[in-house]
Amino acid sequence: MHLLSVEHITKSYGEKMLFQDVTFGLEDGDKVGIIGVNGTGKSTFLKVIAGLEQADAGAISVGNRVTVRMLAQDPVFAPGETALEHVLGGESPQLAAVRYYADTLLALELNPSDSALQEQLMKANQRMDELDAWQLESEAKTALTRLGIADFDAKVETFSGGQRKRVAMAAALLLPSDVLILDEPTNHIDNESVAWLESMLQKRRGALLMITHDRYFLDRVSNRVIELDKGKAYFYQANYSRFLELKLEREEREAASEAKRQNLLRNELAWIRRGAKARTTKQKARIDRFEALKASAPKQDGGKLEVSIASSRLGRKIVELEGVSKRYGDRTLISDFSYIAVPEDRVGIVGRNGSGKSTLMRLIAGKLAPDEGTVELGLTVKLGWFSQEHEEMDQSLRVIEYIREAAEQVKTADGTTISAGQMLERFLFSPTMQWTPIAKLSGGEKRRLQLLRVLMSAPNVLLLDEPTNDLDIATLTVLEDYLDDFPGVVFVVSHDRYFLDRTVEKIIAFENGVITHHTGNYSDYQEFAAKHGAAADTAGGARQPKAGGAGQAADADAGGAVRVASGNGSNGSKERALKMTYKEQRDFEQIDGWIAETEAELERIAGSMEDAASDSGRLMELAAEQQQAEAKLEQLLDRWTELNELAERIAAQKQ
Repeated sequence: MHLLSVEHITKSYGEKMLFQDVTFGLEDGDKVGIIGVNGTGKSTFLKVIAGLEQADAGAISVGNRVTVRMLAQDPVFAPGETALEHVLGGESPQLAAVRYYADTLLALELNPSDSALQEQLMKANQRMDELDAWQLESEAKTALTRLGIADFDAKVETFSGGQRKRVAMAAALLLPSDVLILDEPTNHIDNESVAWLESMLQKRRGALLMITHDRYFLDRVSNRVIELDKGKAYFYQANYSRFLELKLEREEREAASEAKRQNLLRNELAWIRRGAKARTTKQKARIDRFEALKASAPKQDGGKLEVSIASSRLGRKIVELEGVSKRYGDRTLISDFSYIAVPEDRVGIVGRNGSGKSTLMRLIAGKLAPDEGTVELGLTVKLGWFSQEHEEMDQSLRVIEYIREAAEQVKTADGTTISAGQMLERFLFSPTMQWTPIAKLSGGEKRRLQLLRVLMSAPNVLLLDEPTNDLDIATLTVLEDYLDDFPGVVFVVSHDRYFLDRTVEKIIAFENGVITHHTGNYSDYQEFAAKHGAAADTAGGARQPKAGGAGQAADADAGGAVRVASGNGSNGSKERALKMTYKEQRDFEQIDGWIAETEAELERIAGSMEDAASDSGRLMELAAEQQQAEAKLEQLLDRWTELNELAERIAAQKQ
């Protein structure tokens, strides 16, 4: 069933063209993901389709009786409205019947002998039966609960920005609509809520248009992708994984076409320079062709986002938390928690909203003081703090002024020095944009600017608190690549499962009042949870590196995870002691010799390659042997690290 048509729409702001001459249709069952770099107009694109903004040209045609609803990034609420009232506040007959019944029942409780109200209640009951509306209130409460809102009668105006977004999302999911439009639906919700939302949208009827940076979410929910790039829209009948393949094919075709165009242009230019006589029709046609070839050049690439900033040297002591506790009123978020960071740590911190993840980050950053215990940073530690909010940015500053506050120039990873303006250009802020007040930037552009400011300070310990909120996929991809080569330590709080899988090697999980440690990425962690019946959003992986302290019980169970009870839950039963298996003990005793043998083998191969410098066939054989030996050495070194960390933990528990 055809629901909606977008016909030749165009939108620009000043000289900036957001999108031009975009045409497509939306059918029942379409689930469309909108992709593009921050500032390309994704949110404006959705607002135009939803009728909240006017296009400069073109038209939107909506089918008869087709309902379009949009969940905006900044939803609006009525003064004094409660969470449940907002969710049930739609205009559908079913929701109106629910509100009428609830109001009548409340009035009758105050005046139980009023015969008119009794008759009114009978009519309200009948109307509820006719519309089959009895389940709506229960469904509304379920949606709010699954999205982390437990107090249905709390006034929305008292909620945080993230909580308000979740209330609005519950309403958008409950209200009947043929076309649902979502702008960053996974921002500000925890991993369990993201998984629930994913399943809801997979089952939902009608059509869906959404912007999201969550690549797992996009891959599992969408069946079409629209990419906005430099004013153009590209259409793919695919989910995110297939989109990446099709985009690569398109760019390869465009590159081949551009190479052919440039070759023709060179030939025509040579002919023009030989002194063509532009008198005859044939010669005039060749000159016209030359001009057409010049005019057909593709738009200049918007630039490639680059992160290449050197970090400061890091000493042996990095971050050490010992017996840390933190309470707010009667509520204990963290109790007797210990952790010692090791070089190149990549630690993901996960758990439900409000469980204490950001509190732990603030304790590490020194923005909060623990109630008990100590947080110590090494003398060489230089923290880089990338927070969730924008409140730390002076909105009146211009972009380049904001960056110059951090540094006028910076050294890159290859040792060269570049200016703040040059670094801004690498981060896709053109010279014109650099003199724009921060207040005029989009939310995503502000986040990108904030990230650059953090990196310009050349930190060696990065604290990333929900870094994926409002950042586009292109920026996230570059940040992930940067973290691959970052020589320091990273702590990251995130609900983005893909980002966690891509960047972290350890997990600290807040699980129903207990803090647990796991080695592995987020998918490893989920797999462990599935086997051991843990909550879906707090799942575990393999054996964890050195962590824990006084008052904590560590256990390497059959799944390989080390679970550390923080003392603020009721599950702190005594765990069995760590010990090596027979195979681990044997490997621990012999691995130094294996490493030495492999290093000697590499030296022998290197010598043979020098002797065979003129024999290309032999060199190829030796190169293959060298590659195998290097891979073996890397595996042995990883195993050596794992076994020595295990030995340290076993020794520590005997003290």
